[in-house]
Amino acid sequence: MNSEKPTQEDYDNWHKDPNNWYLFCFYYNPKDSRLFPPKRIPSMGYTINFANPFSALIILALLSIAVLGLLSR
Repeated sequence: MNSEKPTQEDYDNWHKDPNNWYLFCFYYNPKDSRLFPPKRIPSMGYTINFANPFSALIILALLSIAVLGLLSR
């Protein structure tokens, strides 16, 4: 495994690669260690890198908050 830190050029190339985007909005790139990379349109904010193992924890936390919000009514 390559232990070098990716360059900005690597990040840019990964971001532009359509193979790293599913249904045009879900980013999945195991080579990219960032949890929150920019969205396809960077001015729209950030998205989750679903290849990052911590992404499942983020999604679980968001779902838990939504369920607790619904149950507290």
